[in-house]
Amino acid sequence: MDDRDESAPTQSRAVQSDPGKSGLPSRHTTVGPERAPHRSFLYAMGLSAREIAQPFVGVVTTWNEAAPCNISLSRQAQVVKKGVAAAGGTPREFTTITVTDGIAMGHAGMKASLVSREVIADSVELSVRGHCYDALVGLAGCDKTLPGLMMAMLRLNVPSVFLYGGSILPGRFRGKDVTVLDVFEAVGANAAGTMSDADLAELETVACPSAGSCGGQYTANSMAYVSEAIGLALPGSASTPAPYESRDRFADASGRAVMALLKRGLRPRDIVTRQALENAAAVVAATGGSTNAALHLPAMAHEAGIAFDIFDVAAVFRRTPLIADLKPGGRYLAKDVHEIGGVPVVLKALLDGGFLHGECLTVTGRTLAENLESVLLPDHQDVVHPTTRPLSPTGGLVGLSGNLAPEGAIVKVAGLRRLAFSGPARVFDREEDAFAAVMQRRYHAGEVLVIRYEGPRGGPGMREMLSTTSAIYGQGMGEDVALITDGRFSGATRGLCVGHVGPEAAVGGPIALIEDGDVIEIDAERGTLSLRIDPAELAARRERWQPRRHAFQSGALWRYAQTVGSAGKGAVTHPGAAAEEHVYADI
Repeated sequence: MDDRDESAPTQSRAVQSDPGKSGLPSRHTTVGPERAPHRSFLYAMGLSAREIAQPFVGVVTTWNEAAPCNISLSRQAQVVKKGVAAAGGTPREFTTITVTDGIAMGHAGMKASLVSREVIADSVELSVRGHCYDALVGLAGCDKTLPGLMMAMLRLNVPSVFLYGGSILPGRFRGKDVTVLDVFEAVGANAAGTMSDADLAELETVACPSAGSCGGQYTANSMAYVSEAIGLALPGSASTPAPYESRDRFADASGRAVMALLKRGLRPRDIVTRQALENAAAVVAATGGSTNAALHLPAMAHEAGIAFDIFDVAAVFRRTPLIADLKPGGRYLAKDVHEIGGVPVVLKALLDGGFLHGECLTVTGRTLAENLESVLLPDHQDVVHPTTRPLSPTGGLVGLSGNLAPEGAIVKVAGLRRLAFSGPARVFDREEDAFAAVMQRRYHAGEVLVIRYEGPRGGPGMREMLSTTSAIYGQGMGEDVALITDGRFSGATRGLCVGHVGPEAAVGGPIALIEDGDVIEIDAERGTLSLRIDPAELAARRERWQPRRHAFQSGALWRYAQTVGSAGKGAVTHPGAAAEEHVYADI
């Protein structure tokens, strides 16, 4: 007879009144005579009475076969589970969806991307609630999966540890490191006749040589750096590339760490304070990260009941120097950061310069400053600079406002030579029309391309515009035109591209009132976005404006459009922690 059969009757009685489950959610599914049917299901899956009596830890991944970003997460999850078990917990693995932006880009599939962030957070909440898990380890790879899991952790507020799946290794093309951004830009070069079909075909086969998320400081790596800066991930876990089996030590340690948090009673909302959110915004600015952070940080704050909108994010961006020379605006990739010591090196440089709140708690149980005590900024490298010698005195992203963006807008300026632009508008009411115009060269130097009705509600889904912006860059026009949209940009976007313009066109924001030829003024130094127009004319246009009906009148996109709020507050779909009367962790 196996060990489970011998021990089950005696230990089952212990489970019925186990004091170790006191206060834990899993007591509702494992403790007492009335839970005998529930325990039957657990025995059916091979659990012993001892394992049933232990805390239950959800191990959630965004694994799937859609793209390389998530393909390695299932293997890493097995190591997390070993760490949980070694520390006295019972891991229960489950998965949630992913919409991978690289595959969804440039067509109607991108409407699903931002919506997936909410579905991820909602589905993790429902899985944890339904099965009464006591703690959570979340592993993510592609762009929206990272904030989606961290939002769920904050919403549930059970002890949690986040683990990034790691970045992809760089490809090599004609002796140079390349990423998928080079392929997107090559499409424009091919359309302009400066790259042959054969060269494009060769590039696409070598640009992405391994598992992992896009290797530049795009959204995935930006939010991975956030996970360490905000305190939800173990130090050093975000920068080790996905194919390296050395990631296993972070996976095992994450499983052990969540058990330590459970014993200590340290929860995500104890860690993610306003000061921690400012730390997160600082690391995005310092690394020239993704404009999408200005969307995801307010959404994460919302789950913790903290008011932290696009203007709060922009204030941190403005006071933080750019110190990391990373693509798309710079020269280096995530692998290069790993080789000089990883994210802790960036954080230590910021801390030494007085740009972080070192007193913030982290999932190690120690403060950020304590985690960084032994970290040094290496000499003889130029990937990460000290704050005394920054690449720029202000961060790689800038918040804008003005009569075109009363609710704010965001622009990435890292690597740009030209920070101010004024020119006539060329207006498009959807991305496909703008992309077609670019590919057919139906635009001119000096123009400001406007892509509207692509906001959270109007899209629906707030699409990214990487295909369009990359084609412009590939045609050699990246510094000669500007682009504004109520949609989003990929973290890989380059050029003077202004996103998140709010209020969006679908609700009658000023961007809906622009006409071809209107002069738009962008000034990233002063932080302004303006339409040069007589106020009376603008008011007359507003009187004439009529809402547009989008084509998605059923299904998930329809439901999202009914509930989603403004981009400036994170494009969230529920009232958030400030309105809650019940916290899952306290059931």
